[in-house]
Formats: sequence, C-alpha cells, structure tokens
Amino acid sequence: MPFMEIWPGKPYPLGATYDGSGVNFALFSEIADGVELCLVGETGEETRVALTEVDGHVWHGYLPGIQDGQRYGYRVYGPHNPDEGERCNPAKLLLDPYAKAFDGQLDGDESLFSYRFEDPAAYNEDDSLGHTMLSVVVNPFFDWGHDRPPRHEYHDSVIYETHVKGLTMTHPDVPEEIRGTYAALAHPAIIDHLTDLGVTAVELLPVHQFVQDSNLVDKGLRNYWGYNTIGFLAPHNEYAATGTDGQQVSEFKAMVKALHEADIEVILDVVYNHTAEGSELGPTIAFRGIDNSAYYRLVDDDKTHYYDTTGTGNSLLMRSPHVLQLIMDSLRYWVEEMHVDGFRFDLAATLARQFHEVDKLSAFFDIIHQDPVISQVKLIAEPWDLGDGGYQVGNFPPLWTEWNGKYRDAVRDFWRGEAEALAEFASRLSGSSDLYAHSGRRPIASINFVTAHDGFTLRDLVSYNDKHNEANGEDNNDGESHNRSWNCGVEGPTDDEGINRLRLRQQRNFIATLLLSQGVPMLAHGDELGRTQSGNNNTYCQDNEISWLDWELDDDEQSLLDFTRAVIALRSEHPTFRRRRFFEGDAHHGGASDQGDIEWYAPSGTEMNELDWRNGYARTLMVFLNGQAISAPDERGREVVDDHFLLLFNGHSESVEFTVPIDLYDGKWQIALNTAEDELPSDSTYNPGAVLDVPSRSMVLLQAEVTD
Repeated sequence: MPFMEIWPGKPYPLGATYDGSGVNFALFSEIADGVELCLVGETGEETRVALTEVDGHVWHGYLPGIQDGQRYGYRVYGPHNPDEGERCNPAKLLLDPYAKAFDGQLDGDESLFSYRFEDPAAYNEDDSLGHTMLSVVVNPFFDWGHDRPPRHEYHDSVIYETHVKGLTMTHPDVPEEIRGTYAALAHPAIIDHLTDLGVTAVELLPVHQFVQDSNLVDKGLRNYWGYNTIGFLAPHNEYAATGTDGQQVSEFKAMVKALHEADIEVILDVVYNHTAEGSELGPTIAFRGIDNSAYYRLVDDDKTHYYDTTGTGNSLLMRSPHVLQLIMDSLRYWVEEMHVDGFRFDLAATLARQFHEVDKLSAFFDIIHQDPVISQVKLIAEPWDLGDGGYQVGNFPPLWTEWNGKYRDAVRDFWRGEAEALAEFASRLSGSSDLYAHSGRRPIASINFVTAHDGFTLRDLVSYNDKHNEANGEDNNDGESHNRSWNCGVEGPTDDEGINRLRLRQQRNFIATLLLSQGVPMLAHGDELGRTQSGNNNTYCQDNEISWLDWELDDDEQSLLDFTRAVIALRSEHPTFRRRRFFEGDAHHGGASDQGDIEWYAPSGTEMNELDWRNGYARTLMVFLNGQAISAPDERGREVVDDHFLLLFNGHSESVEFTVPIDLYDGKWQIALNTAEDELPSDSTYNPGAVLDVPSRSMVLLQAEVTD
C-alpha cells in the first residue's frame, strides 16, 4: 500500500470537506474498533489509510493534496454478532452517510451482502469493491450570483408535485442529451410551462441519492419514484447530464437558481424514515456496516430483526442523537448550500416515533422548531405511516403543514355521489377547521390534493373502476385494489363521446374544487394535461412512457390545460380563495355566521338547516363567499376587499335547478367559471331569484362586483 500523508484533521463537519488544498474526512461509529479510509482510483485500484484520530466516536483525518472528484469509501472493523444487532464487516466497502455525491450504482452481486444467499446464517467475506457505489469528494464553490429564495406565503402558493425525469423526458423542445435531468428541469421550455400554468413551487419526488432495487432490476424494471434513499446529502447521480464525479451538485444548484429566477420555489420530497439497506436480508452498503444499532431501530427482544413502520424493511432510530444530527445536518445543507425552499417528509409519522407511539413532543419536532434555519422554510408532512396509530392527519404541531388525506377522500366522495358526503365536503372546502383550528393553526396547514404520484392520475381516476398494474410484475396485486371515485360511467351516458365529455367535466370539477378551496392546493404533474398511466395506480417501478409526461396534446388535453391555467389565475387574482384565517362562520357541519363571511344554501336559495346537512341523499350545495369579509389584513397590514362569489355544486347524476339567493346581493351575478362549459352561456347575467339549470356533475362559479 503506497504511503499517504495524513494529518489529524477535525471531527466536524462529518463527511468529506474539501478546502482547495486537501480534504478532511470524518465518520461517526461508536461500535468500531478501527476505520480505514479507502481511496479508489479511476481504474478501481484501492489505497487504504487508517484513521487513528477519534473524538466523540468520530474517526477523522486530513489528507493534503486530495482534490474534488476523488472517489472513496470506508471499511469499518468491529463485532459482527447479528443476534446483538452488531453487523460490522470490513469486507464491505461502505458509503459515507455524509457524502455530497456518489458515482455508480449497485450491481446486486452477492458480495454486497454480509451473508451467503444459500445460507443467511453464513458470514460473507467477499469484497464488495467493484460492485458497490462510491462516495465522491465535492467542490462546494458555486456562483449563486444574486439568487434569493422567492419566499411565497403559503396562502399564495400553488404546489406542483413533479418528477425530474418524468416531467422532462419527452418534451420536444428540450435537447435529447439532457432530457430527464436537472439541466432539463432548468430548461426554458419547462420553466415556461410552469410559469404559464401559474404554479409557485415544484415539489420534487426524491432527489436524494437512491438505490436501484435488485429485485426490480432482475425483472427488467427500475425504481422510478426514488423512495429508497442511501445518501441524504447527495443529489441523485442518474439525474445529472454533466457527469457523476461531483458535477451533479453544481447542475442541481444551477437548476435551483434558474427556478428561483422564474420566482418558483423548490421543495424536496425527503425520505428520512428509512434507508435503502432494507431488512436483515438487505445489502451492507453504509449504515448497517458503520454502526447498525446506532442508526436503525431494532426489535427490542430480537435484535436480529428491524422494527419496521415504513413497509421497507427498516426504520431509522429517531431517539438516536446521531440519527437526529444526520437529519438536521442534511436539512441545513440543502437549505444553506443547495438553496432549496422546503421539504415534504415522507411517512412523517415514523419520524415522530421515539419509542412505539407517534409522539407530538418527540425530539425530532423539538429540534426542528428550535433550529433557526429549518424552522423558517416550508415543512410539509405526509402525516401517516404503516405502524399502529400511524394516521395522524391534523395532529402535527404548529409550523407544519400536512398532506390532507381527508380532503382528498371527501372531494372524491362528493364528485362520485357518495352518501353522507356533503358536510364533510363543506368542511374540507372551507379549510378543514375541524382538523387544525383547535391547535391554533390556520387554513394553510392543509395541503389539499386530489391526486398525487401514489395512485391514479386525475384522468385515470375518472376513467377506470379498477387498477391495471400488470406491468409491475406482481400479478396486479400491488397498489390500491379498487378505484372508489368513478361511477359516472354507470349512471351517465353510454356512448363514447358522451362518456368522454363527462370524464373531461369531472377532471375540471376536481381541478376547480381543488383550486377554489381554502388551504394550499397541490397539483400532480400532468393532471393539467390529461395525463394517463393506462390505469396503473402504482408506477413506482415504471421508469418509462407509462410514467413520463406525454407533451403531444390533443384538443381535449389542450382545453384542460387552458382551463387549469384560468382557474389558477382566478385564484391568484382573488384573495377570497386564499384566506389567511378560517371563516368565522365555518363549522364542520356548516352554518351561517353573524359576520356573513361564508353562508351555506340549498339549491332552493334558502339557508341550509340541520336536516339539509344530515340528508344522506344530498348531492348539491351552494356556498356564498363574502368578498368584503376577508377578516384578516394582508401581510402588509392592509384591509382586503374582494368580489362576492357564489359556488354552485351539483354532484348529482341529473341536472338541478339552483335559485340565486335574494338576501345576499342586490346586483347582478355573472358566470366566472363553469365546468360544464358548453351547456351554460358564459355571457349571461343573473339577478337575485334567478334560476340556473346546472348540468349533472358540474359546478358553476358566479361572481359579483363589490359596489360600496
């Protein structure tokens, strides 16, 4: 082994820190008896350097002369006793948990595992070098110019959930050589679509370095969604057009800079609840071999196995200070160095499990709230996991917003004509105060959505009664088993043209409802284009045309895009739909208020009463929004006055006559939005007491000018 000069270096920051003259390496492992830093050359040759300096269980050293682009890993010497949760194996070249970039991918070779395939109890001493990924030293310097975060207020936000590759892979105006990459997402053709649409933030499916699952690769499939993280500080290398020796970092930064210039925020979907090493039968590629019991939650009375609330084989140990440090160091890095604007936390209930139960007072929440950097960015929880008591919608603490699964279910139920859906629908439409007001939170706590990456696209939601996941290779047994949101094909028209018109109408219904509800709307990418996955509602493994957006639009798809743009613009222009506080008249069963900021009416034009709300057959609702009673000044302290609006919802399978109430406004009302489009004249005006024949399964928005 050639001699390498090594200086003591420093124990912090962890990872590989390049200063222009050399690199400081630091790795935490409490269980280790010894640690070797392994430098890997361009042809795969390995140079090992023992790290002999240890402070607070951090093994560290400084190597002068090492440059950015250097590939490296670690070998950790220590006990291997799986029954006690100890799994060190120096034959495995381990990734740096704090690496800023990675090169290569796993190839599935048996050497990646610490056991023999034919005998899981047998110790595997095969060297994994050449079969695993490699950590890469990164040059942190980047010219950010005048970059600044857009800092859109939540109530002004429209979030666009998207995928780096899926959004850009087939766009005809994006050069082929960069499609599917960070550079493609920064291309003017993509940014123009986002700005023309009117969204304020992109929420990117995981871009932390993730691993290709060997079981998928064996079936000719790939991990598309990316919920299989191995590197919490590194952008995924396969999304880089410029190279994987650290170039992915500067390319990601350039993407963020371009989106910020377009006034679009970047929110990352992050997976801090588990890692790609999986269960005890998974590979040893990083955390497992570094310090298994310090990073993972093990079963208390059987430490061979992992306590799993994520369905992936393992869960990170959220009461471990080293896990919490890793998460916080990662979050700060992405904000301070990569300039991202917020995070959506996958299976966030797992992050709140210090022990068994979901704990709202967990150390994770405490640290987040006390951190001067992370507490100031957007924090979005997926408020559930697969463990006991894991469904926690409405229970996250202040500062957090939540994917509101109850909003999704209620809106779907209403538009498919579900019984007993009316009161629930009204509550979700008006901001879900029943979920959030009790803890002092506001409507912005609710991230409203109808569809997301996980499930049917909007077009498929209204087109398929059942899933079609045959391409996933699981005999169509994966994903939700039944689509409960579509029954219009039964009660509606039977001819192809009529069915198609109704499907388009239902898509407009969902989009309009989403964007005109109180809270923060999240649109799944491609729903504005009528994107289909041909009935596949679980495309986690479909890195192909099934999942990628098709940018060649027919007339119907173009009209849906135009409609979505118009509704987003309407929301942006009118603070009535972007309230910062709950309605004074809001309640989960509806009801008018003395202030009259919101009032609920039956189609007859009379105020809803208790019997109306309890009517399980009710499929219709009329909502008055008082534009003169916004009730909260804007962020500059100015009183806000807007137009009055009247929303007419008909979820029935037949047309219904709606009477404009006579006690609201003595002027004329005009149609501002109509999801039936061709069945009501857009230039008609209506006086109080006028009757509108609202077509089946459609909604109408009437607008009146404020005349005080």
